[in-house]
Amino acid sequence: MSTEKGSLSIHSENIFPIIKKWLYSDHDIFIRELISNACDAITKVKRLSSLGEADLGGKTDFQVKVILDTTARTLKFIDNGIGMTDEEVKKYINQIAFSGAEDFIKTYKDKGDIDQIIGHFGLGFYSAFMVADVVEIDTLSYRQGAAGVKWHCDGGTEFEMGEGSRRDRGTEITLHLGPDGETFLSEYTVRSTIEKYCSFMPYPIYFEVADKEPEKDKDGNIIISEPEALNDVLPLYLKQPSACTDEEYKEFYRKTFRDFQEPLFWIHLNMDYPFNLKGILYFPKLSTEFDTIEGRIKLYNSQVFVADNIKEVIPEFLLLLKGVIDCPDLPLNVSRSFLQNDGFTKKISDYITKKVADKLNGLFKTDREGFEKFWDDISPFIKYGSIKDDKFYEKVESILLYKTTDEKHVTIQEYLENHTGKLEKQVYYVSDPVQQAQYVGLLKEHGVEAVILDHSIDSAFISHIEAKKNDIHFKRVDSDISDLMKEQDQTDEETGKTEVESMIKVFKRALGKEDCKVQLESLKSEDVAGMIILGEDNRRMQEMMKRYSMGGFNPGMFPSEETLVLNRKHPLIKYILGHANEETELLDLIAQQVYDLAVLSHKPLAPEAMTKFIKRSNELMKKMIS
Repeated sequence: MSTEKGSLSIHSENIFPIIKKWLYSDHDIFIRELISNACDAITKVKRLSSLGEADLGGKTDFQVKVILDTTARTLKFIDNGIGMTDEEVKKYINQIAFSGAEDFIKTYKDKGDIDQIIGHFGLGFYSAFMVADVVEIDTLSYRQGAAGVKWHCDGGTEFEMGEGSRRDRGTEITLHLGPDGETFLSEYTVRSTIEKYCSFMPYPIYFEVADKEPEKDKDGNIIISEPEALNDVLPLYLKQPSACTDEEYKEFYRKTFRDFQEPLFWIHLNMDYPFNLKGILYFPKLSTEFDTIEGRIKLYNSQVFVADNIKEVIPEFLLLLKGVIDCPDLPLNVSRSFLQNDGFTKKISDYITKKVADKLNGLFKTDREGFEKFWDDISPFIKYGSIKDDKFYEKVESILLYKTTDEKHVTIQEYLENHTGKLEKQVYYVSDPVQQAQYVGLLKEHGVEAVILDHSIDSAFISHIEAKKNDIHFKRVDSDISDLMKEQDQTDEETGKTEVESMIKVFKRALGKEDCKVQLESLKSEDVAGMIILGEDNRRMQEMMKRYSMGGFNPGMFPSEETLVLNRKHPLIKYILGHANEETELLDLIAQQVYDLAVLSHKPLAPEAMTKFIKRSNELMKKMIS
């Protein structure tokens, strides 16, 4: 067989099934594509007019109109843009995937800066066939003496072209909705889809329902009102930051995100070189810890909505924020919904990270008091960013704050300086200030403050800090008995060993626990009978396994290193030591009560244990008066 070379051809019978099923992930995107094309058409004719190559006859009220007719089952998209001649319809419509926008840019690229043309691939128009059985085009070119053109296609291999009826410059596309477009016979669906994808497109978009009953007043008179555009043609993020007021930023936030809580602060991104990027990132006020999973950053390309939370462009940790980013230079794929792999997107991501870090550093240096007020709300974002992005961590390391149990905010360096001579590179923390109040009180008696780390991210965060600063170690207040809390014990070693064995025997019997670990200490405070301590590393491992629900997790895999520390100076412990060889009900009740009180200062009692504790407390009080 001889070798043959040639060009592959694409036929509509092959391409339409692909468009219908695979080109776009969401069927509602056809509304975005057709309105984008309409805006393109207006941009083109405006440019030609500015170059003196088009006479618009004063008709410069540029707009896009969408009309739904539920009775006729049609959806129309009308613009007063550049329009098309019959030759252009043949070129841009009949030849699938030939981009009119790309051709226009090539023609006029040397005639000065031109407004952004949205369309790039030439396939947007064909998304109409995802929902329509029949699509019609009625168009009239801006060119003097041009004739109108009517085009008709049922999504098969054939189309019809003839003279059109349009008398004004522009294009009208009519979709005869089929079964796949049934949901778009709803006024609400069409309106909300336009608002979703086209909120910031550069020309006003009007929507009406042709067969809707007109609104009437109480006397039955038809109410005539001026139509309102569904979009904001000059969104706030396109303005210069210096021209925007705080109230405008807040109003834009409320309108865009339907969030009526005021944002804490915002970052206005405005870059022209080496790439074009504009936007506003908001740090929202959090009502609950679960709010941190509700962030939403809308990504736009030349005022056309692309998608929410695209990780290739927006650093993952910033997806917890709310905001709008518009980058005309994004390397989008055919459907505009996904990014092509490109090193350029990494540069955008790095730029956004740097701007956020710069803003935070600026706030810390110029308004630390205000920064501290924001800290509880913004700390999850900053901590998550520190874990996920080394460059971000390096930029914010010195401004990471820790809230202390006396409501102050300090950096690690400040914390260590405040405890010079008392602590050696140790940071004590609480995960539950109320539950662990006894431990906090013991530390305070010796001039040591604990920091509060009670967010779900804090366990991973402090492990990250320890890895970065290997000379610093975080200890929960119940992880050990600090030398600050102990006095020099005068008990000789042999006696001490005997007393510990006696206490273990008593508590094993009273608690019914064979693995009871007991430690006797002379604490400086005489008010504490006993306390529970738990090995820091062991506890962190258990928490991590539980948090990530690792398959087959069994607490027994990492047995608890829980230790009961008894204060030999406390009267109850002295009583137990003096009666350790006796087996009385009162001795067991006291031992059980000492243990439960120690657990209560460490963690909540289990329901059954709490029931026994209350019953036992009543029994002990009755014995006091008997």
